[in-house]
Amino acid sequence: MSGLGRKVFTAGEVLAAADVNGYLMDQTVMVFADAAARTAAIASPSEGMVAYLEDTSVLFFYNGSAWVTVAASGLASIITDTTTARTLATATDSGKTILFTNAGATTVTVDASTDFTVGARVDIIQDGAGVVTVTADGATIAAAEVSTTSGSFTIGAQYSAATLLCVATDEYRLIGNVEAV
Repeated sequence: MSGLGRKVFTAGEVLAAADVNGYLMDQTVMVFADAAARTAAIASPSEGMVAYLEDTSVLFFYNGSAWVTVAASGLASIITDTTTARTLATATDSGKTILFTNAGATTVTVDASTDFTVGARVDIIQDGAGVVTVTADGATIAAAEVSTTSGSFTIGAQYSAATLLCVATDEYRLIGNVEAV
């Protein structure tokens, strides 16, 4: 059941269960420890429901077919990553900007477990001196006139950036200062 809108209740009015569900429960921001807890609590979400996940500090809304992140005023959260390897994941990376700061080469992997929803994106910035390589491992990445399920792309020099955009299930476009390897 989607929300019923706004209603001003008057003193002494009977508050029925349908009113609580339609005016309150379906229109509140629900807080869950993680996506598994949200799924366990809401077996059949309604379009427009909003949930906050504590493990990732991300706000989601249900668009009628999937839970998608809410970008607050168009601003993305920034994650600083000092590692040399990262596999992108929906819960932690979708809608974020990741600054890769390692002085050594870094590999960013996009595979079937990345599982971004269509329209979701992540911004990748080579902030350190090490070259950042985006590698396809089963998912399709198209960029720099190449489409691959097993190839790689490098991001330009230090402080260069690229955006990975999901255009279909397991299909991505890498946009920015990139070159096929």
